[in-house]
Order: sequence, then structure tokens, then C-alpha cells
Amino acid sequence: MKTVYLQNLRRELDATDESFAASCCKRLGIARDALVRMRIVRQSLDARKKHDIFHCVHAELTLSDAAANRILKDPKWKAEPVQTEPQEPPVFGTKPQDGRIVVAGLGPAGLFASLLLARNGYRPLVIERGRPIAERVKDVERYWSGARNEPDPDSNVAFGEGGAGTFSDGKLTTRIKDPRIDGVLAEMIACGAPEEIAYLAKPHIGTDRLRTVVGTLRAKIEEAGGEVRFSATLTDFRTEDGRIAAVRIGSGETAVWEPCAALILAIGHGARDTARMLYEKGVLMAPKAFAIGVRAEHPQSLINASQYGPMAEHPRLGAAEYRLTAKSGERGVYTFCMCPGGQVVASASGPEQVVVNGMSNFARDGKNANAAVVVQITPEDFGAHPLSGLAYLDRLERSAFLLGGGDGTAPASTVGAFLRGERSKPSGSVEPTYRPGVRYSDLSECLPDFVTAGVRDGLRAFGRQLRGYDMEDAVLTAVESRTSAPLRILRGADMESVSHKGLYPVGEGAGYAGGIISAAVDGWKAAEAVMRIYAPLP
Repeated sequence: MKTVYLQNLRRELDATDESFAASCCKRLGIARDALVRMRIVRQSLDARKKHDIFHCVHAELTLSDAAANRILKDPKWKAEPVQTEPQEPPVFGTKPQDGRIVVAGLGPAGLFASLLLARNGYRPLVIERGRPIAERVKDVERYWSGARNEPDPDSNVAFGEGGAGTFSDGKLTTRIKDPRIDGVLAEMIACGAPEEIAYLAKPHIGTDRLRTVVGTLRAKIEEAGGEVRFSATLTDFRTEDGRIAAVRIGSGETAVWEPCAALILAIGHGARDTARMLYEKGVLMAPKAFAIGVRAEHPQSLINASQYGPMAEHPRLGAAEYRLTAKSGERGVYTFCMCPGGQVVASASGPEQVVVNGMSNFARDGKNANAAVVVQITPEDFGAHPLSGLAYLDRLERSAFLLGGGDGTAPASTVGAFLRGERSKPSGSVEPTYRPGVRYSDLSECLPDFVTAGVRDGLRAFGRQLRGYDMEDAVLTAVESRTSAPLRILRGADMESVSHKGLYPVGEGAGYAGGIISAAVDGWKAAEAVMRIYAPLP
């Protein structure tokens, strides 16, 4: 038997695995029993013709020798033989650990750094300022329900087991190319994620399933010898000869110091107090461009009809997605983190903040679609100091808090009123999903002028690209401000801080990732860098 790789195989929406295999054999001109096994490598939806929507599949086919040789020799199939490459074993250093390897943060970067270290005998200490996932969900719900008028400062949508991505759509798309991606996806599947994430072009888990995956990953870290401490905030560190020597966990009388051989810093982009502490300690960092704007909600049925046309009601299609881009002068305007059938969520992590984001469950069966509509912003807009972006966001989020009424309610507007520059009245057809609620306002009162202009330009352009996007009653909620970190903690090619030996800044909070998968891979790479220096514990 031989395995060949074939691209652009057509799979009808109603096809079963068996009918798809049979249709592939018929197209290839081989007997059905010549196909021993098929593994889908990639599957994407081709909806360019609204009356003829199908899946485009790239697959590995294990065939009889005769069938494989015939297909490989026929140039029209452009088939390639599949060669299995041996997995490279980890490289271990020889330096004894003169303290613990500490991982700060239990988002995707921290989870995968910790898992790799634990499995290879390093027994890391993992500290997370928030709480375990079950407790964290309850803390978040108390804020969303209005039972408390501000988020718990250490257990909220930004902080806690799983990181900010836990309250999201659970998208696993990434622009990076890295062989570790397959390993990350395999671990997630083993922890309860659906197997389809390994091959779908736009995979997602959904916040409901992601919570299970996160908890199971943490359990595996502990089973392999890692120690996980919750409600444990990194508040300081000490150096010796320019190298991290110890970290302080907590504050006041309960603070403890732990000897530290290496610190993998996976703090997430919401940890502004930690970023300021690092700056005060002399850790080199620089301001970074990011994007800000609003979250737009439309009826999911409108998006389905616009994307799928007469096939919109097909049960195999599910909730339609979109990704739109435009220009406002020299600035880019684009949709971000689109959540089909989802909800807009309160994502503040401190007092006197209103921050919005999007979230959806695996089924994506909510009545509304939502996505951020954001405008590019650069250090020229907010200042060249490494912490200028943080101060800028503090002011922006407080402005949204005040416009919302000062009680956690978010300011909102219909698209029509926003485009006309009017104070909005409530939408007549789109019910906002943000909790604890919205206050209809004039969003220009809390947004910078260039953002107001950029979002207006974007909405008009998006209405031309996707029918109905600029509908009068679509709802905009402010402020979408945490698309990425506004700073980058500088590191070298070895993943180590350029200013402090033994410090490894990783993930979104350090400015090196843009989603769950890229953050997980970044953490994995940092763990490999640490392992190349230090020997496992005896």
C-alpha cells in the first residue's frame, strides 16, 4: 500500500464519509476496494457560486500499490507521495536548575509551555492570578448578570484559567506556519475538542467546549509533575548578575519568594499592572500598533442569506462567517474576531472600564452574528513611550464606562444613527446581547475622531461587500479595545528578553501572538528554549 496526497476533491454538502470515498474513487477511475483509508487534511467551504456550494477537500489516500502508482503517474491529478518524517526528539541541556522554572499565566501560551516542561521532567511551577475555570465562570456570570457592578479584579474575562480566549468563539485559525500546530491541535482533541479541528480550514471549539479542554490540559500538567497555583499573582522579581533569580508571588504579608531559574512570562494583554511592574524593573519594551473600534451585531439570518444565497437554510452549512476589510484614508479598517450565532460580552478586567468582545458556543446557534469593526492605531496616535498605549486604553475604556452610565452598561448605537452622527434610539429589530445591558448614545462621544470616521467609512464599504451589513437597525456597542497588546516586550531569536537573562516573554501579552494557536505555539517554543539550557530534574 502507498499513501498519496490529493487536492481539490469535491465533497457535496450532503455527502457521508462513505459516499464521499465512493465518489473520489469514481472520479479517480479506481475500484472502491483499492481505497484502504482516507484522511482529510484540509476542508474548506466553496461558496463562490451561491447556487452550488460544496466542500473543497485536500486528503491523504492510502491505496493499493497499483492504484497509487496509476494516480501518481497521471499528471492531471497532481498527486504527491506522502512521506512520514520522524519526529525530532526534544533537546535537553545540561545545566542544573538553580531554582524553579516558573510559568506566569495559564492562557494558551502558559498551558502549552507548562505541559511540555512537565512531560519532560522539569516539574514547572505555574502561577495564575485568576481562579480555576469552574470558579472563574461563576465570577464572570456574577458580573454579567449585574449581581456586581464591576468585575472581580483577578477572576474575569481576562484573568483566570484558560486566559482571555476561554470567553471567545474559540477560533483556531492562524496565519503562522509551524509544525508545532499539529501537536497543539492533537493535544486539544485528546482533551475533548472535536476531531474536525485537525482539518477544517476555519476550525473553532466554542467557549463551552474550550472550558473542558482547558481544565483537562491543566490536569495533565499536574499529572506530569507540574505544580499549578491559582490566585497567585507575579508582583516582583529579583536578579543576580543580570539573570532572573527569584520571583515574588502575591503581595503584603502573604507574599512569598520562589527561587527561579527561568521565568516564562505568559501574562496576557490584560495584565496592565504586571506590564507596568516589568517596565519599572527595567525590562525593555516598545510601543506597538493595535486596533480599536466597536462590536457590530446583525441578525445571523441576514449574514446567512448574504453569504449563502438560496442555500442559506441548508442544515449542513450552519452559521455563516465573514471577514471584511476597507480603508479610511491611510488607515486600515477591518472586521475582527467574528462570532457567528454568538453574543457580545462584557470584557472589562478592572473598575471604571467598559470593554466589549465576542463569544459563541460550539453550536453557534444564537440569533445574532457579531464582529469587531476596528481601525488601525499606531504609536504616532498615542505616544512613543512603551506604556503610552496602556494609558491611552485606560482613558478610552473609562470614557465608554462613563457614556454607558457608570454602572457597567455599555454605550450602543444603531448603525443608521451612527452614520448620521445622531444620538441613537433603540434598535427596532436587533436585540443587543451584551449583558448587563446597553444605553443608546452617540458613540462619537467616547471614540477618538479618527476611529469614528474610520468605522463609518468601514461600515459603508462593508455594506457594498456584504449585502445588508449597513442596515439601519444593526447595533454597534463600544468599546472594542483589546484586539492585541499595545506594547511588545523585546526578546531575541532565542526567545529570551534582551534585557534580562532567564526571562522569556511569550504570547499575546508580550506582543508575539494573535490568537489561541499562535500563543500556544509561542509558549511551546519558549519551553523548548528553556529545555535546551537546563537539564530535567532528577
